[in-house]
Amino acid sequence: MMVPATAVAGAIVFGMSNGAIAASFDVSGQTFKVRASKLVGDGFKQYGGIAEEKGGVQHPVAVSEIARAKLYDLCQSVDATTMGIPIVLTINAGGGGKPARASGLLIDMDSLEGDAEFKNIKIGRDASDLNPDAKAGSFGQSADHVEIIDLKQVARSTSAGTFTLTGLKLQIKIGKEAKECF
Repeated sequence: MMVPATAVAGAIVFGMSNGAIAASFDVSGQTFKVRASKLVGDGFKQYGGIAEEKGGVQHPVAVSEIARAKLYDLCQSVDATTMGIPIVLTINAGGGGKPARASGLLIDMDSLEGDAEFKNIKIGRDASDLNPDAKAGSFGQSADHVEIIDLKQVARSTSAGTFTLTGLKLQIKIGKEAKECF
């Protein structure tokens, strides 16, 4: 069953105000972009939450948990423009058929795009059944398996138990070369 990622995200946004949970660390307040030609994951859970900055500013987010994930052709970028000078930090990994791998992946995101296929999806679950820190009665969903083709995501934080970046390449791009992943 192919489900557009934006339709699934719409259901998450609807339930965010009821399912806010605190992030495990203070976020910077700045978003970053992640692109991958394909994400393949097992043990998928998603529900609404709150990412909070050190100063107390709160950002509603869609929280995605993936027990085990592979990311092909991964690109992560953050705009670090300073004093009007375009600066972008990029990280690339998982190319050449050797994906980046993560276990215990937790993402607080603002948006997600791509073509998604879920196996054994359950939409409308109580979020506290997916994560004990989530508010009881708030919206959640889960699936045994997820594949997202042409993933484009704007996130506030990512954490993982293990994150293996095969073929890691980190670059600082300045001026005309300062382009984000998308």
